[in-house]
Amino acid sequence: MDGQSYKLPDSLAAAVKQQIEDWRASDKVRRLWQRDASLWTNSDEASWLGWLDVVAQQQANLQDLQKFSQEIKKENFTSVLLLGMGGSSLCPEVLSKTFGPIPGFPELHVLDSTDPAQVKATGQKVDLAKTLFIVSSKSGTTLEPNIFKQYFFEKVQQAIGAEKAGSRFVAVTDPGSKMEKVAQSDHFRGVFHGVPSIGGRYSALSDFGIVPAAAMGLDLAKFLARTKEMVEACGAAVPVEQNPGAMLGIVLGSCAVNGRDKVTIITSPGIYDLGAWLEQLLAESTGKQGKGIIPVDREALSAPEVYGKDRVFAYLRLESGPDAQQDAKVSALEKAGQPVVRISLRDTYDLGQEFFRWEIATAVAGSIIGINAFNQPDVEASKVATRNLTSEYEKTGSLPAEKPVLEEDGIKLFTDGKNAEALAKVAGNHKSLAGYLRAHLDRLHAGDYFALLAYIEMNAEHEQLLQKLRDTVLHKKHVATCLGFGPRFLHSTGQAYKGGPNSGVFLQVTCDDSIELPVPEQKYTFGVVKAAQARGDFQVLTERGRRALRVHLSRDLKGALERLAGIFHQALA
Repeated sequence: MDGQSYKLPDSLAAAVKQQIEDWRASDKVRRLWQRDASLWTNSDEASWLGWLDVVAQQQANLQDLQKFSQEIKKENFTSVLLLGMGGSSLCPEVLSKTFGPIPGFPELHVLDSTDPAQVKATGQKVDLAKTLFIVSSKSGTTLEPNIFKQYFFEKVQQAIGAEKAGSRFVAVTDPGSKMEKVAQSDHFRGVFHGVPSIGGRYSALSDFGIVPAAAMGLDLAKFLARTKEMVEACGAAVPVEQNPGAMLGIVLGSCAVNGRDKVTIITSPGIYDLGAWLEQLLAESTGKQGKGIIPVDREALSAPEVYGKDRVFAYLRLESGPDAQQDAKVSALEKAGQPVVRISLRDTYDLGQEFFRWEIATAVAGSIIGINAFNQPDVEASKVATRNLTSEYEKTGSLPAEKPVLEEDGIKLFTDGKNAEALAKVAGNHKSLAGYLRAHLDRLHAGDYFALLAYIEMNAEHEQLLQKLRDTVLHKKHVATCLGFGPRFLHSTGQAYKGGPNSGVFLQVTCDDSIELPVPEQKYTFGVVKAAQARGDFQVLTERGRRALRVHLSRDLKGALERLAGIFHQALA
């Protein structure tokens, strides 16, 4: 457990020392393990700490999990497709992208987007007749997993017959949920239960993470034994200074309350997707009441002079596959006086340790920041706005009409009245796409961050184009930059964007869909759901007084993104 260190400027080091003394004197780590809600806001926090004991429970249940793993192997499935969102999908995605296909077992794929092109592309990656589907939803009422299930259940019925379809599905859900009832009525091959006292983003080591891990053939005995080492290292009796989870949380929390609230995540190439899971844990847990941590994932590492004084860098280094360039750049950041936390992973089987280390750290940081680290009040606001729009569509057959503030070269700009007025005033006589974008990006100041919120298919080509845009902003404006694909980020960083510090400047990207996919048993389609989610998201951002602009692109998405990149360069020239 000695693979963690930190180097901080003197003022931050003093703040961390003060917090260590406070946590030691007030016996706060023991109180955390005793589920003492007064560490946070003294509300319902004690009801959400089931994750503290879940590794021991999984080890006790290991035989059943291994039996399930062997059953899946014997049936010669070629793929497992997990259907979920947020806490139900991000840990499985990390495991899938980190471990890849394991010989003799089916390959794990994850669907967490309502973008019709992405739903279709995901379906084309698998052989429906040889795929096990895991429908994963804690509450059982989350919109996306339910419509994913409807879509693929119908497809499987068509492929292998209605009487066999249920045998290709399992559910992971809390006991007694609506999803459990659906699973029973559709004769799923099994239901695995979540723990009601574990929230979605803390559920990686519960069945929401471990059942997909079993299906893809992970060595669960080894994975859980490694993870147990971290559980013990973070235990109640371990002195604060020797407790890796508590120390990481104290550093992150101290940085956040002292103006360094952008945690920039740097991961070795072999564990590159871990940041997607960390984003949700940090943002959704801490970003509320105008406070919180803004995670920055997969931003290209640059020279020290590019960065301001609002960051702390967390470098997760895979000892079995380090990157020499990352090593050099992180060392340069340290020499320049930037705060840096270093964490070493022996190999990929240490991932479970990171899940637990960061869960403890996030709970500790949340206590220091002074918020409830286990609720997500602003996520629900977007869901309500989306439900209102999809209900409207079910009644009338269309979403409410919209009027752009500008249309040029097949690209439309939308925003609310307050933002439109502010942007028009700054744009002055330059009321063009470049003029409006320049006015919007000129609202970025020291300590702010820029977030691209892209409701388009998440694929390598689109990500590469959008990464170039954020890189341009980083180097021109010297602010932290984020990139999220919608709707998945709504269940992740969306909480912090709406409820955290009002330091974000948001550019939402939407598009006309090139294909449309129906949702069985509904009037609305996947494209309508995605459009409603984007509009609901934008509505709540503007209701919260955020600086937000929406760019709507045509069906020729690649060409439109390239045009947008050209306009970006013009706006930042």
